[in-house]
Amino acid sequence: MSIRIGILGYGNLGRGVECAVKHNSDMELAAVFTRRDPKTVSILTDTAKVYPVSEVQNMKDQIDVLIICGGSATDLPKQTPEMAQYFHVIDSFDTHAKIPEHFEAVDQACKASGHVGIISVGWDPGMFSLNRLYAESILPEGSTYTFWGKGVSQGHSDAIRRVEGVKDGRQYTIPVEEALEEVRSGKNPELTTRQKHTRECFVVAEEGADLARIEEEIKTMPNYFDEYDTTVHFITEEEMKRDHSRIPHGGFVIRSGQTGWEKENTHVVEYSLKLDSNPEFTSSVLVAYARAAYRMAKEGQTGCKTVFDVAPGYLSEKDGAYLRKHML
Repeated sequence: MSIRIGILGYGNLGRGVECAVKHNSDMELAAVFTRRDPKTVSILTDTAKVYPVSEVQNMKDQIDVLIICGGSATDLPKQTPEMAQYFHVIDSFDTHAKIPEHFEAVDQACKASGHVGIISVGWDPGMFSLNRLYAESILPEGSTYTFWGKGVSQGHSDAIRRVEGVKDGRQYTIPVEEALEEVRSGKNPELTTRQKHTRECFVVAEEGADLARIEEEIKTMPNYFDEYDTTVHFITEEEMKRDHSRIPHGGFVIRSGQTGWEKENTHVVEYSLKLDSNPEFTSSVLVAYARAAYRMAKEGQTGCKTVFDVAPGYLSEKDGAYLRKHML
């Protein structure tokens, strides 16, 4: 029997989930839920239907895992705990500073309903988080560095679009090349947030909007831009469509650590991603963890989890015997 997947929200991330489900033979898309008029939403899967969000509760017996594809700024803090009352849930909540409180809210909802929820799934948080944990556990003496970009951050772009007077926005995270090379050399430099990255924003403002206020609000936004050197460019809708329609991203996790009695040997561990499509890669991670949530629930587990709590074998469509023979 296929794992029946539901999608809540059909933007870039939701469309990516739909594509990812197609390429996982043990899954099928059961339904898409949207806040828009369902008649205006066209999906790619012939066997699934689009429903208004108001009907989501009626589908709780027809969906095994609901993948929630809203934004971290305002959607997921409300949607994930609410949906965990009815489904096993997955989200990509990426406001790092607020993950502990989001975890507690989802954990409470999951335990009350007997469901499994896995939050903050993607590549960072997500795959990068795992590589930070692995490297720091193996090399306890050393320093860990994370660099993002150059690429479009979905969460930060969404945060820009929530600013009053903004019609559309893209945010590029850009590593500072000098800092990146210094880390790769094994020097273990002490770098501030501002020294590691810059942020570049491209904004389409609504007609008559106060551009100075928009720029100031973006640059001083807590948890997103206030700790970075941020540049804001105001452009036209045509320029946005022509120059910023793609959503590439990537980055590096680097651990520089020492071993030996006197720490005489240095080791550099680097994990990197180069992504043509940030949302499609994130969606692929979400779908793999949906499989994990389904399997963990079948074992009787409940509560909120993160990628740290999920054994790698749960992610694969293959069984343990195959993994031991071909991947170990």
